[in-house]
Amino acid sequence: MSASTFHVERTAIYDPAWRAAAPPLQQRGSHFPSLTSTVPKELVHRAAVAEVLLTDWHRIDDTRFTVSAQWPRIHSFFTPIAGTHHDPLICGETIRQIGSLLAHAEFGVPFGYNFLWWDVDLSIRPEHLRIERTPASLDIQVTCTEIRRRNGRLSWLRYEAVVRRDGHIAATGRMSFAVVSPTVYQRVRPAHTLEPDHRPLPLTAPVAPQSVGRLSPTDVVLSPSGEPDRWQLRVDVHHAALFDHPVDHVPGMLLLEAARQASAASLGRSSFMPLSISGDFKRYAELDSPCMIEAHRQYADALGGDEAVLVTGHQDDQLIFTATVTAESYAG
Repeated sequence: MSASTFHVERTAIYDPAWRAAAPPLQQRGSHFPSLTSTVPKELVHRAAVAEVLLTDWHRIDDTRFTVSAQWPRIHSFFTPIAGTHHDPLICGETIRQIGSLLAHAEFGVPFGYNFLWWDVDLSIRPEHLRIERTPASLDIQVTCTEIRRRNGRLSWLRYEAVVRRDGHIAATGRMSFAVVSPTVYQRVRPAHTLEPDHRPLPLTAPVAPQSVGRLSPTDVVLSPSGEPDRWQLRVDVHHAALFDHPVDHVPGMLLLEAARQASAASLGRSSFMPLSISGDFKRYAELDSPCMIEAHRQYADALGGDEAVLVTGHQDDQLIFTATVTAESYAG
């Protein structure tokens, strides 16, 4: 599992009552009816406004919502694939932010509660991820397929998202997470990980960026192990995008990035466009112990079929996560 915790000093529960109280935009006497802004950064567990991808949301009924988002043409971490396509993992981050948004703004989860990420499934249609001359505007249909409550409060959410760009489906995704109170979180975490002086392992050297489909060594999350298809997870707690704010564990998005990079290395791709990424998180990945990443290439069932790589992460001889990454067959 991967946990997400975000603390803010403000009202405990986000109250969207302003939506009902405010008149429609066209009735407010504004000369700028199409003004756009991001949603409050606290709702998506980001410290930097620049990392917020969602711009608005609306409830359809008790389980369905529409969400709008925007992807920049250039992002500090989600860099273009081959200079022509948006990074598929920016779609994964978009869908992750949706879960946080709905939990706080629509299901009443207080700030300071912890979200334990259990699984993710993301499918991409690259033809609709091409970078155009303006940022990509997305319309996202969200359906909550499993909602559990304990003592009247949200305890589990599973949801599906259909991401459309200019009316075309660009991606689909599914995620689920548990919600626990700060008291429960403190009980399930090792005490030392919550101490102010908790320190991660020293930063290890990156593998060559081009070997894992990256441009900059600062964005590489794998370090050499001396064995083929096996690496140590490289955890840079000062990375502005992967560690937007301090946490006591390795974020789930970093583990997905590790799966993507390990797959690129296993398939020998210097520029890598995944078609799908699915992941299951078994337990927390700690900051102060080496996490070993292994890639196991799964050969296509038919000549020219999609290729798949199974990636696993182990820490202290325990399975942390598994992920399967698929890509088009490539000869070159």
